[in-house]
Amino acid sequence: QEELVQSGGGLVQAGGSLSVSCAGSGLTLTDYTVAWFRQGPGEERKFVAALRSRSSGGRQAYTDSVKGRFTISRDNAKNTQFLQMNSLKPEDTAVYYCAVGRPILSAQRDPKMYRYWGQGTQVTVPS
Repeated sequence: QEELVQSGGGLVQAGGSLSVSCAGSGLTLTDYTVAWFRQGPGEERKFVAALRSRSSGGRQAYTDSVKGRFTISRDNAKNTQFLQMNSLKPEDTAVYYCAVGRPILSAQRDPKMYRYWGQGTQVTVPS
């Protein structure tokens, strides 16, 4: 059975760093595009970053507001992907979700294109 299990996150002061991990079970992450989304209170789920599958070139993409601060990495041996978040700001506060799918490049920022989702992890940066 396919499953994504998240860990990490938490509370950190502005300017600090956090990491969130997403471990795959029953599926191989390198076979898919693995994306990160976040959802603040009362907001829609929004694209944060993505790492495309090996067969699609393995390119990374980031939303403009996190470029230079957030980085995706992957431990293939552990079938786990990480979202490293540096220089965190209060506006980064949200529940962060990893998701797996096979979207075309132009649709990779659309949450409807992803089939499997992690359970979500809270990231809080007090103002």
